[in-house]
Amino acid sequence: MSDNPSNYSISKEHREYLRSKKMYKARVLFAQVFLLIAVFALWETAAQFRWIDPFITSQPSRVLRTLLSLHGEGVLYYHVGVTVFETVVGFVLGTIIGTAISIVLWWSDFISRVLDPYLVVLNSLPKIALGPILIVWIGNGIPAIITMALLISVIVTVLGVYTGFSQVDPYKIRLLKTFGATRWQVFQKVIFPASVPTIVSALKINVGLSWVGVIVGEFLVSRAGLGYLIVYGGQVFRLDLVMTSVLILSVAAAAMYQAVVLLEKYIVRWN
Repeated sequence: MSDNPSNYSISKEHREYLRSKKMYKARVLFAQVFLLIAVFALWETAAQFRWIDPFITSQPSRVLRTLLSLHGEGVLYYHVGVTVFETVVGFVLGTIIGTAISIVLWWSDFISRVLDPYLVVLNSLPKIALGPILIVWIGNGIPAIITMALLISVIVTVLGVYTGFSQVDPYKIRLLKTFGATRWQVFQKVIFPASVPTIVSALKINVGLSWVGVIVGEFLVSRAGLGYLIVYGGQVFRLDLVMTSVLILSVAAAAMYQAVVLLEKYIVRWN
């Protein structure tokens, strides 16, 4: 067979398939943007015509004015930065610590069996109930908020990643052991590569859990951050501030999730 590059050109059918996939993605993106614009337009219209009470539900124009006001006062980026910092730290620590504990559980069947009932109890325990205890133990600052985010995400990470480790094809493990592979080599060559999709799924779950933990922590003890703005706005009946903070929170959480999706694409390509 000749090595002429023309032999490897894309066929007409393949080009049509790629074009149809691009068109489909474009239609999905258009529908998503249209739906978002429609929701905000309906929200604004309903508030303008008093179908809903704008004092209670706010409206996009009020949210925009509040956003510009926070920007003009110079406090917008401070509060957003505090919440994002706490969330990223809790997210990273929860993923690292949870994965490390999962490795220990896979490594030692004895430890796994001993800790199994305690992990189940900790997973079912409402972490918010530990908030007052954390305040007493750690204080009412950023460390307590990060700890709250860590507690909410780490157990889910442990259970998810350890389940992924346990479901790796046993025949592959047996094959490596037949050739004299050590336990570390089995983990390095089979367990961890096969569990990459599970770890990425845990990352996606941890994004939401970390935001939940941070906002709950800020509800309890914070004097800065988006959670603080939500609580403060509710206390002084500035519901425009509440809705603005919620929308900023939604955008920040979506951006963090998309960052994990990009990381997933890079890892899958590398793997």
